[in-house]
Amino acid sequence: MTKQSIFGRIAQLAKANIHALLDAAEDPAVMLDQMVRDYTNSIAEAESAIAQTIGNLRLLEQDHAEDVKNADDWGRKALAASRKADELRGDGNATDADKFDNLAKVALARQLDAEGQAKSAEPTIASQNEVVSQLKRGLEGMKAKLHELSSKRDELIARAKTAEAQTQVMDAMKSIDLLDPTSEISRFEDKIRREEAKVLGAQELAASSLDAQFEELETSDEAVEVEARLAALKAGDSPKQVTSGD
Repeated sequence: MTKQSIFGRIAQLAKANIHALLDAAEDPAVMLDQMVRDYTNSIAEAESAIAQTIGNLRLLEQDHAEDVKNADDWGRKALAASRKADELRGDGNATDADKFDNLAKVALARQLDAEGQAKSAEPTIASQNEVVSQLKRGLEGMKAKLHELSSKRDELIARAKTAEAQTQVMDAMKSIDLLDPTSEISRFEDKIRREEAKVLGAQELAASSLDAQFEELETSDEAVEVEARLAALKAGDSPKQVTSGD
């Protein structure tokens, strides 16, 4: 994958309108999962490509630094050779002086070559630094989008679970009509009322039975008295008189 295609993909993913994509999706949760996977894979690819781009840039910078150093070294050598030539010429040794001047020229030529290489690399280094900066910003944008996606997915899943729970509660409430006399609560209330009525009936029945027992006891006493008096009459006793004091 070229740097241009990497940059284009990073820019496209970093600028993606997640909300618009979710609105158009048939199943937002499935789409979010797929987008999280795509962003995760793209971030891994982008990090690898950016690392390689940065590595190449650092090599260019090292070569540039080396060319600058070489230019400085050749400049010092040219200066040393030139001074030696001037010293020899001052001593009247023109032949050796020319030899050192020639060395100074060679050193200066090498200096110019190193300076040229360093200067020619500078636009490329500047351009690559800008590319790396853009790629880094794009990568950070992708990571921010990935975080947004993950948060959105968690929010969507939580909302789906909440909606499911609310639906279950509503379904349960529909199956129980508190105002329906045939509902479980009404039937339970009727059962209690029947039990209460049964208790009242038993109490009333017990009270009636007790009154009947007392009446039977009184009737039994009269019968005994009648039999006693009949027996007395047969024995020749005079009938028992009822006095006002009785």
